[in-house]
Amino acid sequence: MALSLAASGTYFWNDILDVEADRSHPQKKFRPIAAGLVSLPTARIVGTLLLVAGVAVGFVPDWRCGVAVITYVVLTVSYSAFLKHQPVLDLIAVAAGFVIRAIAGAEAAGVEMSTWFLLCVSFGALFIVTGKRYAEMRDIGEDVASTRATLTSYSLDYLRMVLAVSLGATLVSYCTWAFATKEISGTSWPSYELSIVPMLAALMRYLLALEQGHGAAPEEVFASDRTLQFLGVMWVIIFGLGVYIG
Repeated sequence: MALSLAASGTYFWNDILDVEADRSHPQKKFRPIAAGLVSLPTARIVGTLLLVAGVAVGFVPDWRCGVAVITYVVLTVSYSAFLKHQPVLDLIAVAAGFVIRAIAGAEAAGVEMSTWFLLCVSFGALFIVTGKRYAEMRDIGEDVASTRATLTSYSLDYLRMVLAVSLGATLVSYCTWAFATKEISGTSWPSYELSIVPMLAALMRYLLALEQGHGAAPEEVFASDRTLQFLGVMWVIIFGLGVYIG
């Protein structure tokens, strides 16, 4: 709940700071603030209240969780204010936001995160974020400067290279984490290793979606791609068997 509140607050402030650019974007111009459905004064009040509430709730389960929420807020506000205008740093900042969410969730649940899992989440987030930028460049074309200034510093070839590197790093770190998890569990059942198959297939499927012109809105890809959803269910079943049997 803390992260949901904090994330909602940062999205409000991001849309406030980006209101003029969003009005020039083919999809973002329909957002409530850009479309004028929510006034700027109202958005500022709601955004601030959500941020304060998110930080307050974050300290309820554990102080470390609260610190993680504060770190997330500082990072996302910094991104909205200036990091989004810095090539490369904009990709890393957005990806880091997802990593901090995972860390905060682990702290709230009292679960220790392994180094390899943390790396997998980090590179996986970078893969998704880079894919979003790649899809935006393909969708908008030469008018990228009016919607996201940093896109003028990138080329499609450069983003493809970052996609390839982040995909490979995600897969390697996941494989290492899967084998390490099996060793810790002490089970002989091969579920952890078998979970690599749907993970690899899902990464490749998402990469295919990017090449087909999708990915500017990752949530829409996940919500509409039945093959990707099937692979997700298969991963849950296979990995879940490993946890249950182990």
